[in-house]
Amino acid sequence: MMDRDRNKTLLLELQRAAGTDNGRCADCGEPDPEWASYKLGIFICLNCSGIHRNLPQISRVKSLRLDFWENDIIEFMKKHGNLCAKAKYEAKVPPYYYIPQSCDCLVLREQWIRAKYEREEFVATRVCQDPCSAGSREGFLWKRGRESRQFQKRRFLLSAREGVMKYYTKESRGPKAIISIETLNAMFQTEKIQHAHGLQITYNTDGQTRNLFVYHESGKEIVDWFNAIRAARYHYLRTTFPAVPEPELIPRITRNYVKEGYMEKTGPKQKEAFKVRWFCLDSQERNLMYFKNPLDAFAQGQVFIGKMHEGYEVRAGLPQGVRVKKRKPAITVVTPMREFVFICENDREQREWIDALNGVIAQPLTG
Repeated sequence: MMDRDRNKTLLLELQRAAGTDNGRCADCGEPDPEWASYKLGIFICLNCSGIHRNLPQISRVKSLRLDFWENDIIEFMKKHGNLCAKAKYEAKVPPYYYIPQSCDCLVLREQWIRAKYEREEFVATRVCQDPCSAGSREGFLWKRGRESRQFQKRRFLLSAREGVMKYYTKESRGPKAIISIETLNAMFQTEKIQHAHGLQITYNTDGQTRNLFVYHESGKEIVDWFNAIRAARYHYLRTTFPAVPEPELIPRITRNYVKEGYMEKTGPKQKEAFKVRWFCLDSQERNLMYFKNPLDAFAQGQVFIGKMHEGYEVRAGLPQGVRVKKRKPAITVVTPMREFVFICENDREQREWIDALNGVIAQPLTG
């Protein structure tokens, strides 16, 4: 019993020890990890421990507080730790490779863990692919049809060298779309697409944002596609903006929407009936887009969100003189041209939308 208590105390001290990185999950960065892999010598969170359980050849997990820790395992943990593992397993992570955080979907976190420890893709002895080669890929993805709304197998071709992504509906014909890497974006949308490997690809065509919704049965394959798109984007940004420092470039490779969800909107006279629409806030493009359905190919409309000194503002509540029957929280987005009125489902949604919109208003305009 004494050993058990002493070892638990030692373990918790190790987790909190300065200069070890043990205070955050080795795989997703979640603070105060409560689990550890005693085969790899790392401290991990509950969610990542579930992924490690599926890799018994590489990793074995225990709870810091609930399980018994033998003396020799404590010694092993002392000699290793998160910083030590990072130096070994993350020695050569390419700058474009997406390192997931605790809020990211399961497939991203699982493939990151498998890439590191199972496939050892980033150890020092590995030769790194240059972004141009890494940003070239060909294969099949299941794509949702714009009209049919059914998922069908389509051939996709990505070429960082040519600066394009293409997809084909019929082998004998030319590409259905040629997408410039300049406006290409990708984000995981597992809930929206209702598939654990669901990916949303967006690009600009004739001044509009076009959405493609795809997935692959293999988790590794869809994450490889995502990182290939990131490599192609990185190659494009690095060659187009050679003077821009790396820390400024990385966040621009791909992006998630700041916030998405349903709100109700009225027309320009603010007397029209309120209609439920799906909204997406893109902070990089400074656009609040709205769709009839979340999986529509094109938005019904969009509101540009400029800076406060240009006359943009977001307010809680309705504009003066506007009356609604529903007793629900509202938002007024003020632009130089007009005021847009949106009704939220509840107070929490209203707060989140106001915070998200204020975040975009406050950020500097980029060229």
